[in-house]
Amino acid sequence: MLTSMVKEHHKEQVKRKQEQEVRRKEAIEASNELTQSLVDHLNVGVAQAYLNQKRLDAEAKQLHVGATNFAKQTHQWLQLIDNFSGALKELGDVENWARSIESDMLVIQQTLEVAYKASRAAQATGVGSEASTSAAAAAAAINPNP
Repeated sequence: MLTSMVKEHHKEQVKRKQEQEVRRKEAIEASNELTQSLVDHLNVGVAQAYLNQKRLDAEAKQLHVGATNFAKQTHQWLQLIDNFSGALKELGDVENWARSIESDMLVIQQTLEVAYKASRAAQATGVGSEASTSAAAAAAAINPNP
């Protein structure tokens, strides 16, 4: 009877060991599945962050290219406006010069008219030298800055 009890006890221990081994394997498998699930969940977040960063980098590069092109275009516009401004100044200078020349020519014309009239009047009256002196005086009166 004792031997049968020992055999039975031994059978139960073997059976318990097998059950424990099965449970241990199930626990290891469950922990592996849990670990894999957690890693997958984390990887999804990391992958999403990586994709977002990659997209941000691409957009930043496009923005930099656009800003560079805008700066170049702005520089070209500034040069164009500078050239246009210079041309307008030159036009103003030419216009001022033309007015000055026109004014000088009017003074010369008036002086010549006065001298001619004085010369004609002197010829008509017969006084030669006094007429030219008076013509010069008249010219000087019209244009004090020769």
